[in-house]
Amino acid sequence: MWLVRGMVAPFIFIDELIYSELAKSVAEGGGYAIRGAPTSGYSLTYPALVAPAWGIFDDGVTAYNAAKSINAVVMSLAAIPTYFLAVRVARPSLALLAALIAVVVPSMAYTGTITTESLFYPVALGFALALVRYLERASLGRLAIMLGALVVAFFTRSQALAFVPVLLTAPLALAAIRGSRSELRRFALLYGVVFGGGVLVVAVQAIRGRSPFDLLGAYATVGESQYDLGQVLRFWLWHVEVLVLYVAVVPVVALGVLIARGRSLPARVAEHVAVAITFLVWSTLAVGMFASRFAPDRVQDRYLFFLTPLLVIALVAWVDLGAPRPRVSAATIAAIALLLALVFPYGRFIGEPAKSDTLALIPLWAFQEHLVASSFWGTVALVGGALVATLLFVPARWAVVVPLAVLVLFAVLSRPVWTSDKGFLVQGKGALRQGIADTSRTWIDDAVRGRGEVVALWTGNADRFTINMNEFFNRSVGGVFYTDTPTPGGLSEVPVSQDGMLIPMSPSGIFSLPNDGVIHAPFALLDPTVDANGRVIARSRTLGMRLWRLSGPLADKTEITGLFPYPDTWSGAEVTWTRVRCTPGALTVRLHSDANLFAGTQSVTAKTASRVSFVSFPVTAERALLRIRVTPDAEGVCEVRFTVSPTANPAENTPGSTDDRILGAHFDAFTYVSDT
Repeated sequence: MWLVRGMVAPFIFIDELIYSELAKSVAEGGGYAIRGAPTSGYSLTYPALVAPAWGIFDDGVTAYNAAKSINAVVMSLAAIPTYFLAVRVARPSLALLAALIAVVVPSMAYTGTITTESLFYPVALGFALALVRYLERASLGRLAIMLGALVVAFFTRSQALAFVPVLLTAPLALAAIRGSRSELRRFALLYGVVFGGGVLVVAVQAIRGRSPFDLLGAYATVGESQYDLGQVLRFWLWHVEVLVLYVAVVPVVALGVLIARGRSLPARVAEHVAVAITFLVWSTLAVGMFASRFAPDRVQDRYLFFLTPLLVIALVAWVDLGAPRPRVSAATIAAIALLLALVFPYGRFIGEPAKSDTLALIPLWAFQEHLVASSFWGTVALVGGALVATLLFVPARWAVVVPLAVLVLFAVLSRPVWTSDKGFLVQGKGALRQGIADTSRTWIDDAVRGRGEVVALWTGNADRFTINMNEFFNRSVGGVFYTDTPTPGGLSEVPVSQDGMLIPMSPSGIFSLPNDGVIHAPFALLDPTVDANGRVIARSRTLGMRLWRLSGPLADKTEITGLFPYPDTWSGAEVTWTRVRCTPGALTVRLHSDANLFAGTQSVTAKTASRVSFVSFPVTAERALLRIRVTPDAEGVCEVRFTVSPTANPAENTPGSTDDRILGAHFDAFTYVSDT
């Protein structure tokens, strides 16, 4: 709870916005809805868990802090099922060590995010505990508890659908370890219930004329998509490799040694090994399959770290059994495990996506200037090799030093995940700068003071976080509309046009809905390119986002052409500024040039039907201002045409440049002030 106080803002978008919206909706009695639109397929349990934060506190920052505190408490509860899993196979002191390791994993950083990880971690381990208990004694009561735990896990995250093959193959794995087919007779009821339930689900969906995958709601496309087998196998292997790296290799070696012992394992250890290996196989396969189709730029230990306690428990069980190390098999297993960590393609996956999804890579990335031989491979080889050597050669009476080393390593690696320039705290601060910058996080609610809904319009001319971040912290932000494309990952957003045409200026400038209606709201959150009917009552000065008090339907009275797309402020040779329903006033434009492209001075000429203004400025100047009087024509339209001289092509004028555009000047800001 103390650590998560340092997280000032969410940064895993759109996930954190989805779950905050669901939590707000549940807290307000609106069911599971995002931006007022009912939705399905997302977690049912996690939004309900953090909903009290938004139900008790109106202030967005306070509610956010409360939700993070709930996360911290709930995710720390993973220590409990870890302890009860471990105490079945090791003495209580080692079980406590395993429980401690479970809450020192670097992924505890997710307590600072509004995502399902905080709840799924203890829930998944709770299901694993129910499963090993069922393998121990296949009673009807334990079957019911296990299936109930499966349902809770599925309602927490649909990834738990992969737990179905886990519970179906765990008895097979146990029978293989014990070398006894008769083991399977005990689980006849399990197979009957699962297969019977599967047939029932398919039949009911068929009667409804729906696909079984429709039960996944927003994730239905995952089940309906086509997958390339080669890609799936590659991503499966990469996820196995990154998991081995994440857990520091030696727990995987210990699991392998236990598997090699086979029939000589104590009953409870055999049950745990069967569960651990089936969890590892099916979870890495499921996540690898998903990534191969929907996230080919990343591997995601985010969806696998919950396996860490299962592997660590195999390590403490190995210690409790006297640290058995059959010479050939132990060395072979250790070499294979270390090789898996070494052959992982670090260069391909160390990048921006790792900051939220692959925490195993953040320490290597953050400290790449201090790596052994300046190499990811060399560093992993040295640290992994030292850990493996310790496991292979430490005297049996001192074998506890191996899980202790894992504990220390996790504590060390957690720091860069939290505090490095690639860590969560910095990412939260960066996202806040992108979305709100220099003002209060609740600046919109502070200005509106409960007087009505704020609609947000996305034109693509500002950072997407200016919508996401302001919506996250400000309860008054309601409907989100867009002019061209929705925000990345956008949900329940409504397209708008101007008189039936997207983007181009119309005589009225009023935005129309798909049903030809208009947007009536008391307030609107708009970027600097939109000039609405009404007045600005608050603004984020650094980013230019403005909160308008509207005096009519949402409209854009101003259009600017001739500039390159956001976030570029470069113009071409000509720029046109047009304003409808215009009144006499003055237009001021802030300009600057680029001394790397131009030499001497540049000039910009502004023309209206009756006036010409001119400014000349050195290319080294930080800012130049051009001001011109504007008056409307008979239709109430003001128009100013700007001409820039000289222009240049960077590809022809700047060595090494591949930018083949014809560039004029930077048009940083347009400010229109009416005489009235």
